[in-house]
Amino acid sequence: MSARLSIDPQHARYQSKGAVISLQQLLIQRYAARTLEYLAHSRSIAGISGLHLSKMRGRGIDFEEFRPYQPGDDIRLIDWRVTARTSRPFTKVFREERERPVIIAVDQTHNMYFGSQIAFKSVVAAQAAAVFCWLAIDNGDRVGGLVYSDVEAALVRPKRSRRSALHLLNQIYLYNQQLQDVKDPEALEPKDPDFKPGLAHALGQIRRITKPGSTLYVISDFITLDDKALQYLNQLSRHNNVICCLVYDALEESLPVPGIYSITDGARKGALNTHSAKARLRYREQFSARMERLESELDKLQIRLIKMRTNQLVVEQIREWIAKNY
Repeated sequence: MSARLSIDPQHARYQSKGAVISLQQLLIQRYAARTLEYLAHSRSIAGISGLHLSKMRGRGIDFEEFRPYQPGDDIRLIDWRVTARTSRPFTKVFREERERPVIIAVDQTHNMYFGSQIAFKSVVAAQAAAVFCWLAIDNGDRVGGLVYSDVEAALVRPKRSRRSALHLLNQIYLYNQQLQDVKDPEALEPKDPDFKPGLAHALGQIRRITKPGSTLYVISDFITLDDKALQYLNQLSRHNNVICCLVYDALEESLPVPGIYSITDGARKGALNTHSAKARLRYREQFSARMERLESELDKLQIRLIKMRTNQLVVEQIREWIAKNY
């Protein structure tokens, strides 16, 4: 783990804790987002606006005007109709499109309903989504997204309004609350017979509302990442800025010190024996292998990755990622 940045201790008040998140906690992430917005704009970076990249993919630029050709201009931008009409070479001038859709996909399946310290993965994912949502709204972008569980998904089409942001945050809140009400996830049946749980199906739905030039945040533990999901990520990353946010718990990374620990999934109880040094080593190696595979696959697609641990401040981890990548 890299060195921690020096962060205002007051930022800790934005951190959500426990197994579920409240709507109020999602709303106050707007103040956390503003601390990141200041960092982004204070750095001498061409191409960062709020937290999303301005690397142009797909459309993303708008025609602004014609002007006389000047030495050094790209000859491919010469408008030959205007040139023929005026007998002077004219070139097209474009400006970067300021308002671009920001799409946020949030995993609220039962794989995410787990945590050993501070907060569950589902809570951290919800909080991170709220931060990205408010960053986009404060930057004047359109916001939409997808919240998905084991049995259904809520699709919110991107709009440039506070109401749209609140609608997305409310869906995140509702799906997060539903996790604590289900005692046996294996007994759940999708409400729609065409619904298939997992990341691949979620990304397939995301493609319906993602236009070229969008910024897409995918927030998950990526346990259900498969070849189909990678195929969709590849398609989305060709014309959009895709950022994956991996949420994981410290207990997934390594087993605790030798001992016998009581564990539960909310319905059943068991014991975890961590005395075996070989078992602890094998456990760490399996986690490292999963991380290496994820990083390797995303690198091939030129997709950035943010790693978020459940026992650290969400806003601080995003801030550190900005500082390291820009």
